[in-house]
Amino acid sequence: MKHLLDNITWHTLSGPHAKYAAGTDDARRYAQGYSPIVGFADVEHPDFAALARCCEPGEHFYCDGWSGVAPAGWNVDAESTMFKMLWDAAIPTTDEAPEAVMLGPEHASQALALATLTRPGPFGPKTIELGEYFGCFEGQRLVAMAGERMHAGTLREVSGVCTRPDFQGRGLARRLMAKLIRRQMQRNETPFLHVMRDNSSAHRLYERMGFRVYRETVVRVVSRC
Repeated sequence: MKHLLDNITWHTLSGPHAKYAAGTDDARRYAQGYSPIVGFADVEHPDFAALARCCEPGEHFYCDGWSGVAPAGWNVDAESTMFKMLWDAAIPTTDEAPEAVMLGPEHASQALALATLTRPGPFGPKTIELGEYFGCFEGQRLVAMAGERMHAGTLREVSGVCTRPDFQGRGLARRLMAKLIRRQMQRNETPFLHVMRDNSSAHRLYERMGFRVYRETVVRVVSRC
């Protein structure tokens, strides 16, 4: 399955998440509202002309694995690198977050507000529809969450991991992740995730949990002029 991880966005958008995507046989994006991410069949020679047909000027998208010169009509607004990490440990033996609530449409606005506050990565009002999402609440307030996004073959991404600043240090995100990992492995899936290179504290946490670096890749934010 590792070959799928090299271009996981494309394999997701042209496979299990095709129903959430817009685009062509060469370039696709998540439909508006799901997650601002684009993928290309040939990541080394991306077809931005095909992508432009389903993107509005000023929309910003995350793009993984492409490092070429921006074509006419497109801007590269930001560039960094991130690690793709694969789970390399035994299945968690117990559900470490039995109190966690599975998030549904009624939680979408709170999930988006939490992601906007904490910035765990590309997130939209419909992101929690892309897989299972679980959250921890204080009363009626969502204070931590983790969920699933990309999926191809037996690979399933752990994503959207975040905690309100005033609730950090309690292990909420780690326990939510362990819950998801356990559920994925019970379905014979292999958990993976992305983490930005400069997010060293998260990187260390994921390694302690059992994730190992598969590869480092460029990630850009692009937009139509």
